[in-house]
Amino acid sequence: MKDQLVKAMALDGRVRFYIDRTTDLIQDAMDRFDLPNGSADALGRVLSIASIMGSMLKSEQEMLTINILGTGPLGSIVVDAYSNGNVRGFVANPELTPEEAHLPVHDLIGLPGTLIVTKDLHMEENWSGTVELQNGEIGQDFAYYFTLSEQTPTAVSVGVKIDENGVVQSAGALVLQMMPDATDAEISICENVLSGLKPMTELIEHYDDSSLDQLALDMFEDTKILANDPIAFKCTCSKEKTAGLLRTVSKGHLKEMIEEDHGADVTCNFCNTTYHFDEDELKEILEETEKNLTESEELESHVSEDQGDLAA
Repeated sequence: MKDQLVKAMALDGRVRFYIDRTTDLIQDAMDRFDLPNGSADALGRVLSIASIMGSMLKSEQEMLTINILGTGPLGSIVVDAYSNGNVRGFVANPELTPEEAHLPVHDLIGLPGTLIVTKDLHMEENWSGTVELQNGEIGQDFAYYFTLSEQTPTAVSVGVKIDENGVVQSAGALVLQMMPDATDAEISICENVLSGLKPMTELIEHYDDSSLDQLALDMFEDTKILANDPIAFKCTCSKEKTAGLLRTVSKGHLKEMIEEDHGADVTCNFCNTTYHFDEDELKEILEETEKNLTESEELESHVSEDQGDLAA
């Protein structure tokens, strides 16, 4: 089964839930950054939940960023998620010592710590919510975030299983949310369903030969599947965008790259892709930078002259 994200409702629409399989996208992230198992496990849990959270966004123009800031050896985990469920992300300090390699995820992240979710909703200001990490195991931390910051009672299950050879065997997440009009009886039904579920990695393995639709249908008698979409680790970077960043570099630094380094390699933090710019490309960027600077100075000069005329 390929990575996918299922959206569903049950109990006459008074519970909504999301399930995703993220085995392949976590393997992709692991390979891109050459991550040790512990770092991949921690990043993978955040990627799995982030994919679901991204799918909750209302439009393609929206996105969200998750920051896990702990006091453990990993430092921080940063993940971007998009409305189609695609994600990208990285660990600040992925390398682990032999002693750290055997630590559980909550120790790798480290408490105290914070979970910050920032949503770019294409409004005047971004929306942001921050909560203290509860146990550093990711699932309970996000359940607490949903309940406190978004005022939505939420259950979260997430898991990543990686073998000793660095192969992701199974990974995924489940997010279940009660609607405001849910009755006590329906809440009790959900509690019974959740208590009977196997760990997330076992569920993904069990349903690996079928669609996640079947898992959703097996959870409730009246499950209604709303969508089933493919998801992936996918970065939005490109050489063109990277060239745009180089245009913000000072003229002196660009000249140094040309005359001393004879080129430049720029690596994306989110996907570890490296873009090479040779001397000719850097010279072209430098010329554009100088031209834009000249035009800006001329515009400022004209504005100053106009203001002087008005004052006279």
